[in-house]
Amino acid sequence: MSGHSKWSNIKHKKEKSDSQKAKIFTKMGREIAVAVKLGGPDPDANSRLKDIIAKAKSMNVPNDNIERSIKKAVGDGDTNNYEDITYEGYGPSGVAVIVETLTDNRNRTASDMRHYFDKFGGNLGQMGCVSFMFDKKGVIIIENEDGDLDEEEVMMDALDAGAADFVAGEGFFEVQTEPNDFSAVVSALEEKGYKFASAQVENIPQTTVKLEKEEDIINMNKLIDILEDNDDVQNIYHNWEEDDE
Repeated sequence: MSGHSKWSNIKHKKEKSDSQKAKIFTKMGREIAVAVKLGGPDPDANSRLKDIIAKAKSMNVPNDNIERSIKKAVGDGDTNNYEDITYEGYGPSGVAVIVETLTDNRNRTASDMRHYFDKFGGNLGQMGCVSFMFDKKGVIIIENEDGDLDEEEVMMDALDAGAADFVAGEGFFEVQTEPNDFSAVVSALEEKGYKFASAQVENIPQTTVKLEKEEDIINMNKLIDILEDNDDVQNIYHNWEEDDE
């Protein structure tokens, strides 16, 4: 269920305009810079950087951009000091929402988050108010729209690599891992030649909420859109059971 919606969202994001793609590249560059400053430029010795590189590649960030972001961070070309701040709250009709940000101005970001939630029928809550409803999992999406990949072979490769779960959907495969196993599974599958439509450690909802009112659906979509458009926002997670388009 969540896998189907996630695949629909990935396909939708692939159709984004050049300006939106540039925004994604900028956000990924920020994540890479923070990871390098925290753990160094060698992904083999910096698991956070290694995971972010996997995520960046799955989002079609060119290798040149990734290397440039690493070198820039090593040379301290980016003088901004970003900090990780996670916001939690409720969208319309009690949809649980987690927003992960990297910001150089926590007052600005907090004000933006509060405004967005209030504007679209929700409210910002305290840290921990909804995160207990989610589980941390590594999620790898492998595209198979043309049907070239054999389900049993992909499943065995994923399980052999250390995956915790495998789901075959229409046009895609979803591989789930424990967070600590994510990097190893990504590396093992890359070595076998698999390309990822998405690859990152995510917050997976334990249960989902279905919105019945059209107004709530519209507001939830607007909340997600305005959060995605904010430069400080890196990831958005929610337990809304979206209908596949």
